[in-house]
Amino acid sequence: MFDTKVYVERRNRLRKMFRTGLLLFTGNGESPMNYPSNAYKFRQDSTFLYYWGINYPDCAAVMDIDKDTEYLYVNDVDIDDIIWMGPQESVKEKGARVGVHSVCPLKDLFTSINNAVRLGRKIHFLPQYRQDNTEMLSTLLGIKSKHIKNYVSQKFIKAVVDMRSVKDEYEIEEIEKACNIGYKMHTTVMKMCKPGLMEYELAGAIEGITIANSGYISFPVILSQNVHILHNHDHSQKLAANRMLITDAGAENEMNYCSDFTRTIPVSGKFTQKQKDIYNIVLEANNKTIELAKPDVSYKSIHLEIAKIITHGLCNLGIMRGNVDEAVENGAHALFLPHGLGHMMGLDVHDMENLGENYVGYDDEIIRSDQFGTSSLRMGRRLQKNFVITDEPGIYFIPELIAKWKSEKINMEFINYDKVNEYMDVSGVRIEDDLLITENGCRLLGKKRIPVTVEEIEEIMKK
Repeated sequence: MFDTKVYVERRNRLRKMFRTGLLLFTGNGESPMNYPSNAYKFRQDSTFLYYWGINYPDCAAVMDIDKDTEYLYVNDVDIDDIIWMGPQESVKEKGARVGVHSVCPLKDLFTSINNAVRLGRKIHFLPQYRQDNTEMLSTLLGIKSKHIKNYVSQKFIKAVVDMRSVKDEYEIEEIEKACNIGYKMHTTVMKMCKPGLMEYELAGAIEGITIANSGYISFPVILSQNVHILHNHDHSQKLAANRMLITDAGAENEMNYCSDFTRTIPVSGKFTQKQKDIYNIVLEANNKTIELAKPDVSYKSIHLEIAKIITHGLCNLGIMRGNVDEAVENGAHALFLPHGLGHMMGLDVHDMENLGENYVGYDDEIIRSDQFGTSSLRMGRRLQKNFVITDEPGIYFIPELIAKWKSEKINMEFINYDKVNEYMDVSGVRIEDDLLITENGCRLLGKKRIPVTVEEIEEIMKK
């Protein structure tokens, strides 16, 4: 936990954004693997952690704006808990550590909210991503569970996004720790990788690194020779000398802050010329993002600049052709870059996306594009100091997408399919770093940058 004052100040700031009503926070319960007493590793809801700091299952909290009071609802440990899990802090001790002194059994939440409903008071709550919490809200509010999403509070969502988007000094320190674990993960892959190993050997090794550093993975590891499958969680292939290997993986540290890095390396330890051709275009795009990212610049505009760099590089190889600006305006680059440049990161690896991507990444000024590829950009709005974002351009040769565009004659004037065929065996390249927006620019997070140039990668793979 952070110091008590951190949580108290956060709740005080939030309270000032509302004039009346109740703010209802739902924490997470245990999630059974296959029967109730055999649960997955517990993960508290991130917004609950941010304001209340209690990493314990089956909690809820209420801020009563009108009465200027706040309540934590959680059941205390009993003798069975102590027998199986050992002595633990009492719930009152947990509450005191985050500045909450009104701690009540969870059943009292139902009485409190039922009274508020009966009196017609406004109850603000956030979108739910777990069915058990949806059902609890249904019972509390007397709303059918399938309609709960229609009653979420946009004001509450916007207030939380406004606060959580800008990271404080304590959060930045924790994200740095997660990034340092990420460095160990990715350099381990580079040192272990060689033809004949199974993908799952590498995936298991780096997942173990997170656990050995008192954390866990920030999302299921993406590690595959099929680089062109953007989120490939299958690890069943044997590494082959002529293939590229993508590792998109990050750590969640013991305070639940995340990192998210991607590196693409040659299984053999040495890039072929075609692999190097594609890799260096993506690296140029990645570095250009670092150069351009600064306060008051929209990430959507940077995404489009990166699309031009990728298009220009592919034109130089003969894979694309024509005017670069026109090609990007027509979305021709999306055949090779069908996703966005990056996303917010913090307590969630895709920070706050449970609240709605458009609330997190867009606003009244900058709206999401409906053009293929650019429509997948999760983060488009203007950057602010102390935003934490990812920078992850890529180039992919997706057989099914290429076949579709060719058969439907999409952007034919900008694509040289004969040359595309020569690069199909590259599969793809993605390079991802984590950035902190500073006063006048940005900086890479983590003590050291994970090896990223062709020369650096080839050198570390020798070891």
